[in-house]
Amino acid sequence: MDTAVARPELLLVADAVAREKSIDREEVLEAMEQAIQKAGRAKYGHEKDIRATIDRRTGDVRLSRWTELVETVENEETQIPVHIAKKFRPDLDLGQFIVDPLPPIDFGRIAAQTAKQVIVQRVREYERRRQFDEFKDRVGEIINGVVKRTEYGNLMVDLGKSEALLRRDELIPRESFRNGDRVRAYIYDVREEIRGPQIFLSRTHPAFLAKLFAQEVPEIYDGIIEIKAVARDPGSRAKMAVISRDSSIDPVGACVGMRGSRVQAVVQELQGEKIDIIPWSPQSATFVVNALAPAEVTKVVMDEDAGRVEVVVPDEQLSLAIGRRGQNVRLASQLTRWDIDILTEAEESERRQEEFRRRTGLFVEALDVDDVIAGLLVTEGFNSIEELAFVDRDELAEIEGFDETVAEELIRRAEQFLVARDEGLTEKRLELGVTDEVAAFELFTPQMLVTLGEKGVKTLDDLADLAGDELVEILGAEAVDEATANEVIMAARAHWFAEDGDQPAGLASEDGDQPADLGSDDAEPAEAAGGEASNV
Repeated sequence: MDTAVARPELLLVADAVAREKSIDREEVLEAMEQAIQKAGRAKYGHEKDIRATIDRRTGDVRLSRWTELVETVENEETQIPVHIAKKFRPDLDLGQFIVDPLPPIDFGRIAAQTAKQVIVQRVREYERRRQFDEFKDRVGEIINGVVKRTEYGNLMVDLGKSEALLRRDELIPRESFRNGDRVRAYIYDVREEIRGPQIFLSRTHPAFLAKLFAQEVPEIYDGIIEIKAVARDPGSRAKMAVISRDSSIDPVGACVGMRGSRVQAVVQELQGEKIDIIPWSPQSATFVVNALAPAEVTKVVMDEDAGRVEVVVPDEQLSLAIGRRGQNVRLASQLTRWDIDILTEAEESERRQEEFRRRTGLFVEALDVDDVIAGLLVTEGFNSIEELAFVDRDELAEIEGFDETVAEELIRRAEQFLVARDEGLTEKRLELGVTDEVAAFELFTPQMLVTLGEKGVKTLDDLADLAGDELVEILGAEAVDEATANEVIMAARAHWFAEDGDQPAGLASEDGDQPADLGSDDAEPAEAAGGEASNV
């Protein structure tokens, strides 16, 4: 019995919605089927498996109940034992369905309203998915839109078939837009959220400036000139580093343009933001000097391990190098990714003299020599007593004014000073109660052991209770890195898991033997001389 109801107007509605919302006609029809299906379940029972189909050519609507053939019935409303079903449908097998046509339903006011809600909801879901699929691969593009409305300072931007969010903190300071204004912005993120896919725009993102230049400068668009780095203080100032792949093309001049036409087009879009275009250099020191323009730099001292660079400028250039409210040096630091410290020539000279006096005083006190000899050692680059104690005698004798006798005596005095100092530190370590088991770690110098004792780390258990970052904080990052600290702590914890008589992992005997193998039955505990703890 054919229970189909002709509804050709459904196809017309589906076509209209598909065109208006820019989604697939099939998806609209599927939403309609679900709406009719929900109305059918409301009439015949929510527990039953009611399904609706719409003929794609004629618009005929068919409603049916589906019952699955199973061995064991778990839901009587949707399942039937296969042995019973075969009595009247022998052509069906396990896992197949009995499809019973149902008479068409008459949509009342409530059923029609429910169906409408289902269709609207599904169409909205399809529309959101289409938006996400369209924009997920467009992150990094500049897009034009029209301000649709303002919500708490945030702009909702109409992109035609989609809507995007331009947050207040992503707007250039002091710029304002009203409803209906056209706005150009950078798509920096597209992500799916509970309320649907969200498209996030920005006018303060560094890449926005780079993309604007790519639109204005053909050489950048063609790849002849590359933008290596951008740093911005939105609405105020920006720095951009560029490099040319063609030695015949000046990257800075190409970006500035004839009489500044190209850079001015970008400046106007960014509400008058001043832009410094500088040449990029693979040499870090040269790049830092370029980044601090227009200030002149006389000296650069780089500490690659710490990621810091000290820049010396003439006294009269200090304010220019720092910039208003530190803007110039801050942007240069962001551009180069180096922490930049600015010093004047006078400050650098004073600090250098103070450092010379300090080191000279160290050698005078430790070696019992006069200022002349101590000054010569500092001038030759000796920074500590340890460096002097382990230097080659012939190398020291080559210093002007020294001979082999003087060199040998200086080395002897340096060695005596270190021995006396370590003895004093060992004495203090014992007074603080730092055990020999802790002192056995080769990583720890006598001074480190005293520092540990002063911080309450006195036993192997105290050391084992620490975290890696805590040990780094106690000893200083220049003395130990976190990876080494974690290794030491794990070695200190080994005795917690060792069997009786086993030696903690990470400790070696004083005669240089390897640590005992905790997992071996043959391993014997290494004994230190005199019953003392073994060294690392």
